[in-house]
Amino acid sequence: MTTLVTGATGFVGSVVARLLLEKGESVRVLARANSDRRNIENLDVDIVEGDLNDPASLKKAVRDCSSLYHVAADYRLWTPKPDEIYNTNVKGSCSLLLAAADAGIERMIYTSSVATLGINSDGTPSNEDTPVSLENMIGHYKRSKFLAEQAVQELIDKQGLPIIIVNPSTPIGPGDIKPTPTGRMILDAVNGKTPAYVDTGLNLVHVKDVARGHLLAFEKGQIGQRYILGGEDMSLKEILTTIAKLTDQKPPKIKLSHSVVMPIAYISEAWAKLTNGSEPRATVDGVRMSRKKMFFSSDKAKGELGYQYQSAHVAIADAVRWFEHF
Repeated sequence: MTTLVTGATGFVGSVVARLLLEKGESVRVLARANSDRRNIENLDVDIVEGDLNDPASLKKAVRDCSSLYHVAADYRLWTPKPDEIYNTNVKGSCSLLLAAADAGIERMIYTSSVATLGINSDGTPSNEDTPVSLENMIGHYKRSKFLAEQAVQELIDKQGLPIIIVNPSTPIGPGDIKPTPTGRMILDAVNGKTPAYVDTGLNLVHVKDVARGHLLAFEKGQIGQRYILGGEDMSLKEILTTIAKLTDQKPPKIKLSHSVVMPIAYISEAWAKLTNGSEPRATVDGVRMSRKKMFFSSDKAKGELGYQYQSAHVAIADAVRWFEHF
């Protein structure tokens, strides 16, 4: 039988597809008609053109499939049209999962995000059970993923859909062609465009480890459970210092307060709206999120799935090497 992977033209999804092919599985991918397909070039996959907002294409995509990895998401921290994010991440995800159930797919992985989880105020790592509510979600992306995960949990609890949820932290590494907001941060640092930093922190994980975690969750995860697929906690200063050493640059020494960066973010967003440009380098939601250290524990995935991850330094080095030729 065939495994359907959404988001395979993107960052995490492309690595999931490659790992499945290495296992000898038949892989189908859902791709938009105008999508950048560099990440699936030369891969022996069946491509079905469609969109999460096109129900007819979803029915075609899930036909004759036995399993599903729903990795696709609209991952933007800023957009002039927020409804697009909710339509894709919430409505589109539910439409796909329901279509998969109707087609008889027996096991599904839904890729959520640590963005939906609670953050401990004392900076200690959070886990799957850290308290959180919609009011804690900053920005449309986090709100959409929170609402989507709630909707997916309802599909599990009320309709019995065979779904396992995974919550990747901050994947980095080769293949970030968009790039993601974190990838753009690394790219800017590689190009010497990051002279300062704010006091924040991220949980960095190699994209290959996240992809392996998806397959482990499919094999060993319990339906209805969620698993953080993370890596190593690092402050932004540590991340930028590591990149500077790898690229023979001087690490940034200027520490900016969030109150100084916030006006820059407002100006950047206003300019992006005025010029109908792409996502600004600094976003208001990004600055708000950076007020907290986004540290997470993967102990549950380690214990129940056998999940493992490489050091953040290895992940950063691989990302730097890739972006140096980007």
